[in-house]
Amino acid sequence: MKKLTLILTLIAALAASGLAQTPAPTAEPPAAPAAAPAPAVTPITAEDIKGVSTPSAEDKAKGDADGALTGTAADIAVADSKAGLTITDVLNQVGKNRMGINFVWTLICGFMVMFMQFGFAIVETGLCRAKNANHTMMMNFMVYGVGMLAYWVIGFPLQMGGVGAVANLGGTAPLSSEYTINLFGQAFGIFGQNGAFLSTNGAYDVGVMVMFLFQMVFMDTTLTIVTGSAAERWKFSAFLICSLLMGAFTYPIFANWAWGGGWLATLGAKFGLGHGYVDFAGSGVVHSIGGLSALAMAIIIGPRIGKFNRNGSPNAMPGHDITMVLGGCFVLAFGWFGFNPGSTLAGTDLRIATVAVNTMLAGMAGGFSAMFYMWIRYGKPDASMSGNGLLAGLVAITAPCGFVNPISAVIIGLIGGLIVCLVVEFMERKMKVDDPVGAIAVHGGNGLWGVIATGLFADGSYGGGWNGVAGNVKGLFYGDPGQLVAQLMGVSVLVGFVFTFSFVQYLIIDKVVGQRVDAKSELDGLDIPEMGALGYPEFELKTY
Repeated sequence: MKKLTLILTLIAALAASGLAQTPAPTAEPPAAPAAAPAPAVTPITAEDIKGVSTPSAEDKAKGDADGALTGTAADIAVADSKAGLTITDVLNQVGKNRMGINFVWTLICGFMVMFMQFGFAIVETGLCRAKNANHTMMMNFMVYGVGMLAYWVIGFPLQMGGVGAVANLGGTAPLSSEYTINLFGQAFGIFGQNGAFLSTNGAYDVGVMVMFLFQMVFMDTTLTIVTGSAAERWKFSAFLICSLLMGAFTYPIFANWAWGGGWLATLGAKFGLGHGYVDFAGSGVVHSIGGLSALAMAIIIGPRIGKFNRNGSPNAMPGHDITMVLGGCFVLAFGWFGFNPGSTLAGTDLRIATVAVNTMLAGMAGGFSAMFYMWIRYGKPDASMSGNGLLAGLVAITAPCGFVNPISAVIIGLIGGLIVCLVVEFMERKMKVDDPVGAIAVHGGNGLWGVIATGLFADGSYGGGWNGVAGNVKGLFYGDPGQLVAQLMGVSVLVGFVFTFSFVQYLIIDKVVGQRVDAKSELDGLDIPEMGALGYPEFELKTY
């Protein structure tokens, strides 16, 4: 007993001494069970392919009510009918199916974006006075054809002629020539060189055709924004010239720098600034270009007669059809489901679901915040500003829609709705700029906000390999301040280059042909002087 007590005492003393000097060693985790052997891989052979059973002609003749007999191995294209179905045929069909899904997805989304032209047309026309309805609609109608012509001849090669392989569309190999200049030991892409008339240097290519259609309708969206800020006083002839130049040069040059392999996109790969300038669907490329060009035009063309009093205070000049305005906003919101999710260029990219939901939520949030701002400030929930708030949220989420989570999308949209109200007030009351439809605030102000928001809220869940940089896109709030720097550089280029370039163009055109109609035509309404026919011939119109 004494021995046992002595042994226990000695053990306790040694244990206490050990605890006092060194921590007890961590127990070794139990050994992981041995991994199960990998299942044996049985390669598919040509004999396996030939042995696949397919529906018989007799079975198909009975009809296929549930679709079980359609879409089988019998529907795979066979390269050599004598050899029959081969592994190569199967693999080629898999690739064909993937490209087919991506082509159809991108084309349908492009058709939806084209339909947004109708939305813009009726929003702008509804926000203008009835005496200018024909003129406003005609500008929104013809900007489609004029812009397309300029883009087909000059703009598309400048923008996308050096983009290189776009894997989601099968490679677009002919778009492989980018003009560069060397600075700081690096090549900076300035503009593309292949693809003129969709015919030169191999551009007669199915992947190039899909890219052209999708990029063309984006370009046309940009051009139509300017018609809003210059509405009710813009010469139709000057409008045509300005639109041609914008589709040929202004839009494509910056779009190349951002989307076509140009220098802004390479800021990450060459200088470590995040993933370079990132703009998923065009808050900067489409909307900021349009909004800043609209600002340049509004400054040059001047305010409408009667917009400002002698003391500088603005007068309200309400549009003639608010139902048209809000209906157009719904058309645009629908088209945005082609605009943003379509920018994946891939129906096989399942991120389209997140992009679509983010788009919807941000638009909702923008409409709410604009409505409540106006309600609190002026006592009524203004309908036109609520519609512009919806559009503001959609514009703001366009750049970050693929890189943020739904909570961030709502925050971005809420801020966007406030921005549109504040910028409209600032333009009218401080800058004395007349913008009949709020295009500068919706597209310019919120386009820049969307670019910045990407550098703040991108959460690292998407964008691996974007602009040739490994890893997903992260903003400042998720650990990458370099991404915000790249976005701010994009904003600086938009404000510095795009605004200045547009202003100089419009000023030259103003000096040569004149931008503005004469005072009598403006007071009478532009439908008869410019178009030769009234938009509402059976109505007695009030002019003011």
